[in-house]
Amino acid sequence: MLRIHFTGDDLARVRMAAKPDVLWETILSFHRLRERRRAVMFGEWRSETRSRLNGETSLLAAVVPPRGYFPDFLTPSEAGGGLESGLAAIRGTEPARLHSELTLASASRASARAGGRAPGAGPGPVARAGAAAERAQAPPAAVPAPAPAVAALAEGRPAPMSRLLTTIRSYYRAAVEPYWPQIQARVEADRAVRGRALLDGGAAELLCSLPPVFRWRQPVLEADYPVDRELRLDGRGLLLQPSFFCRDTPVVLRDSALPPVLVYPVDHPPDPVFGETATALAPSLGRLVGHTRSAVLQAIQYGCTTSELARRAGVSLASASQHAAVLREAGLVLTLRHGNAVLHTLTPLGAALLRGGAPAEAPTAG
Repeated sequence: MLRIHFTGDDLARVRMAAKPDVLWETILSFHRLRERRRAVMFGEWRSETRSRLNGETSLLAAVVPPRGYFPDFLTPSEAGGGLESGLAAIRGTEPARLHSELTLASASRASARAGGRAPGAGPGPVARAGAAAERAQAPPAAVPAPAPAVAALAEGRPAPMSRLLTTIRSYYRAAVEPYWPQIQARVEADRAVRGRALLDGGAAELLCSLPPVFRWRQPVLEADYPVDRELRLDGRGLLLQPSFFCRDTPVVLRDSALPPVLVYPVDHPPDPVFGETATALAPSLGRLVGHTRSAVLQAIQYGCTTSELARRAGVSLASASQHAAVLREAGLVLTLRHGNAVLHTLTPLGAALLRGGAPAEAPTAG
């Protein structure tokens, strides 16, 4: 169980991330790449990504164990400014911190291989379900020697660090950058739901609106988690970071002295996460004609319920629902449930249509 303790000041300082975090998505996607579950959801993405990688992940695999703890320094807050800002922050990690966190990751890997309780992982099936999530426990007394590549990196030498950054950048280009518009659309749809909750009832309503894995019992936010963890915000507030590649359980940083961030999974349908191709959508797109449907698409631009859509577009509630359904079938709109209502937002294709075909830009990889 994860328990996050809020004060009144913390509630006033809860905030939503403005966009997907490029390094959280990169590292969490690496977990999705290596797992065998969710073949329907991620299978096509895995195949496409592996074909672009050409096996260039050995160093990243050495640093990020498939289960349990992975180093906090890989997901610095500076990544909010883009990939290169995040990589620069990783390069600037103090040697003592590198050594400490990489040693802990090596211990987690060794314990998982031995079938024991890894530092930062729960026992049995719970540990497997929260593989990327738990980052809380101390290393065991006997810490095994890390792999040579990790040991060289832990010494803080420039050359191994440069190799790691090159590996992360290459992996991002293969696994994340080609799908950034879809990642951004899912995160923006989640932000629309959370923003509506915040407007309706403040920070408490926002916390209540989080995915079912969470339970808001003021002043504590609880979540299913591989091990017991108490996180006290102590007036620092909390950054809520929705993530496309985070699944099942949330993720928090192990080091409680770092700025608090809660990474949580966005909603996904059971279908392939990157949807249909433009060719498959062509029959539905052929139905998208006329001024009324154009007005409906414009009205959905910043997110709205069906009732709000009807009012903005000047149509009946039934007509608004029908138009939204056609737009959804055409891949132009996402619809998520918000309490007793539904919230419509644009997909990358819908947004591009409003922009006259200009695609959304992914964070540059240098």
